[in-house]
Amino acid sequence: MALEQRLIFKAIGFFSLIAIGLPSNIIVLSTFIYIKVIEKKLLSSNSILTMLALVNLMVIFSKGIPQAIHSVGVRNIFNDTECKIVSFMYRICRGMTICITCLLSCNQCLILAPPSKIWLYLKQRFSQNLPWIMLFLWSINIAIYPSCLIHVRAIANYTTSKYTLHLEFCKHDFMTFGSYVANGIAIALRDFFFVGTMVLASCYIVFLLYKHGKQVQGIRSSDRIPGKTTEYKATRSVLLLVTIYVTLFGIDSCIWIYTLTVSSVSPGISDARVFFGTLYSALSPIVIIKTNKKIKATLKCNINKKLIESTETSTKNSR
Repeated sequence: MALEQRLIFKAIGFFSLIAIGLPSNIIVLSTFIYIKVIEKKLLSSNSILTMLALVNLMVIFSKGIPQAIHSVGVRNIFNDTECKIVSFMYRICRGMTICITCLLSCNQCLILAPPSKIWLYLKQRFSQNLPWIMLFLWSINIAIYPSCLIHVRAIANYTTSKYTLHLEFCKHDFMTFGSYVANGIAIALRDFFFVGTMVLASCYIVFLLYKHGKQVQGIRSSDRIPGKTTEYKATRSVLLLVTIYVTLFGIDSCIWIYTLTVSSVSPGISDARVFFGTLYSALSPIVIIKTNKKIKATLKCNINKKLIESTETSTKNSR
């Protein structure tokens, strides 16, 4: 009975994640591609959001969908090669969500920074080298997970070492203690560096907003109030994304620390960790759609255009 309840909750959770995450990320990705094609350019922040939507989709495809399939009783989903590819893709893209969210907060920090020579220089260099920065982040994450392509195998009756991660549909056997520890240290260093950087950048953004708010305190003109500016709204969106990510990262880390303190981890705990580790991929595009001015304007324009075309078609047919 308990097993059935766990699988029901797991199915509800992951199918909801897919139902929300797939269409919302596709909307974000396709809208920014459309803007790029029409306007021939994208702001740095929107380019970063485009990459975030792409990575989110890959996380859902590589982890959300297999978990949902597993929850309805389908076993032996992948063979060895498919396990290697899916595990490699998920871990890289999961890492990229950290890096890209950090990059987004740093970019917003540069946008709001005071107009000094050093900040203007950094802002210009950041915008010019954004593709190379993205490539560098991909390279970091790819370099951390070569063991996925070597040691991950489908679940079967074979002997594994004690340094094995038992996943729902694959096993990741690190073979040696050194390999196991080295991989853990590399992941921990990456996670805490980028999460720490995004938190510091966000704290500086909050400080800049507070400082700006004190400067304009008492000014009655609505266009001078921070809450009314485009920059403030974009900043609020970035801070919300960072808050969501840090919260989910904290939950994930707490569950992980708990699993280190017990001899055997219940499947429900493992499911919860995977769910919270994937949830950002469904929540972040909702925030982007609700707060991004460019997306809302483009979607509204396309909807109005379709309504006009529909009205014109109906008028012609009535004649």
